[in-house]
Amino acid sequence: MNKKISIFEDNDALRKSLADLILMNNGFEVSGVFSHCNEVGNHVKEINPDILLMDIDMPGMTGIEAVKKIRSFNKSIIIIMLTVFDDNKNVLDAICAGASGYLLKKHASEKLLPAIQDALEGGAPMSPSIAKMVVMSMQQYKTNDYGFTKREQEILEYLCKGNSYKMIAGETHLSFETIRTYIKRIYEKLQVHSATEAVSKALNEKLI
Repeated sequence: MNKKISIFEDNDALRKSLADLILMNNGFEVSGVFSHCNEVGNHVKEINPDILLMDIDMPGMTGIEAVKKIRSFNKSIIIIMLTVFDDNKNVLDAICAGASGYLLKKHASEKLLPAIQDALEGGAPMSPSIAKMVVMSMQQYKTNDYGFTKREQEILEYLCKGNSYKMIAGETHLSFETIRTYIKRIYEKLQVHSATEAVSKALNEKLI
């Protein structure tokens, strides 16, 4: 069954380009295209898309406000922020609100589909510059201790950099199942149920 992707982008040309890009690939279908996100809650409840592509700088309700609204009733849907902004505040606000990933629009043509696949595999995809900012921000403070082992801390940091389970396995030279076990332990310690929630909590509480 095809994965349903809805697009929220106020730039007409980019919105069409994103839809065309998705439609060119087997396994995906476009479940909606919107120039604003004022009705995003109703759309998610009625259509139940698998993935949302969400611009931050939208007329009316902003993308960050939309993410907060969605997360109030749906914790599992994948929300990838697609924007021109790469400043620290917008990055952290979007991810702390519950965004699953964050990509710059200039990387969309080459990075969007791999990012969607990473997110479907449990990762939290981000552009390299954004991942670096997130990790640097997290490293400035540490206000909570959940009793992570050194390896768990390492894997949580990889997760916050946007790596999928397969990518973390490759970086650590551990098996996919071993990584799955470590991440399950991390989720249990953080009392969360997904990569999105884990990254959001790690950012909000400056855990790494």
